Amino acid sequence: MKTTKLPPLIRSIRELIATPSISSADAALDMSNAAVIDLLSDWYSAAGFRVSQQTVAPGKRNMIATLGGGTGSGEGLVLSGHTDTVPFDEGKWSKSPFAGEEAENRIYGLGSCDMKSFLAIALNAAQGIDAAKLRRPLTVLATADEEISMSGAKHLLGENMRLGRYAVIGEPTGLKPIRTHKGVMMESIHIHGQSGHSSDPALGANAIEGMYRVIGELLAWRAELQTQYRNPAFQVETPTLNLGVLKGGDNPNRICGHCELQIDIRPLPGMDLNELRERMNARLDSLLGDFPGLRIETRPLFDGLPPFETSQDADIVKACEYYTGQDSASVSFGTEAPLLARTGLETIILGPGNIAQAHQADEFLEVAQIQPAINILQQLIHRFCIEVR
Repeated sequence: MKTTKLPPLIRSIRELIATPSISSADAALDMSNAAVIDLLSDWYSAAGFRVSQQTVAPGKRNMIATLGGGTGSGEGLVLSGHTDTVPFDEGKWSKSPFAGEEAENRIYGLGSCDMKSFLAIALNAAQGIDAAKLRRPLTVLATADEEISMSGAKHLLGENMRLGRYAVIGEPTGLKPIRTHKGVMMESIHIHGQSGHSSDPALGANAIEGMYRVIGELLAWRAELQTQYRNPAFQVETPTLNLGVLKGGDNPNRICGHCELQIDIRPLPGMDLNELRERMNARLDSLLGDFPGLRIETRPLFDGLPPFETSQDADIVKACEYYTGQDSASVSFGTEAPLLARTGLETIILGPGNIAQAHQADEFLEVAQIQPAINILQQLIHRFCIEVR
């Protein structure tokens, strides 16, 4: 029978960093997270958790680890983190992305901040709790593919799984409680035209000229949205619309037969993704009616992530504000929070590290944030799994 010895906390963080689990839309870069899930499963099993794994896509798995029984899985606390990372810019790192090097009171490596370290910290926090005293279960959720498809969190939603009553997602917030964030929409707009020799415009239909009109309409719509919607809780108070990618044509002496624009929209809480998409399509559908030979087509690049908001009066928000000594706030980046919230979890985002270090060369976690993170998690476990007010 295999016996797993739990490594010290810093070494466990380094082992997670040393186990690559990159998520990418580029199939050549995309990796399985199975090795990370197996590593975590061994550790959590050794610590007395009941561990199960879910296959959510080929090579992509979730781990659900539960400690204590109490009155069942529907009432306890969930500590959640994703196991994947983004790709890295080879040659731009001064440290190894996979070594977990300690220097300058920091741990460097891919996933050190965003967010493999949290799953090791959660385990360490649980080891300081007497499992026999748990009146409600403690669950640790490790998800797959958050950086690209959020397939791990979506799997829970699709299976109608409610893992507890409260959830803390350990994304890097500098240990500040975050109760709301913007949503994410990414849309692709295609103008289909007709190629031809550039010496005679009548020989074709120029897709770039059609896209020029589309861009003008999108910018006008953006101005209307920013007048209509505003939320002072956010640093950027309005929804944003970014023109991110523009592709069209293949030679200056050919009429452009196809042009594509990819945009990113960040809606505020209270804005519905489907309604936004319908409004955009309605504005664009008839825009090129006086351009013979041009046809417009829109496609979502992914399903979209709705905005997220938990009430300031929610128990998990008030508890996190109390234990951190900080008021809850908002961020503009997206997380799995709206998906977990739809499973019935009262959800907040709180974890060590700074988002400014995420997705960057020489990503790092400040060692000084580790013990405060452990302390906060232990207080939350005591409040929601032991005291059970």
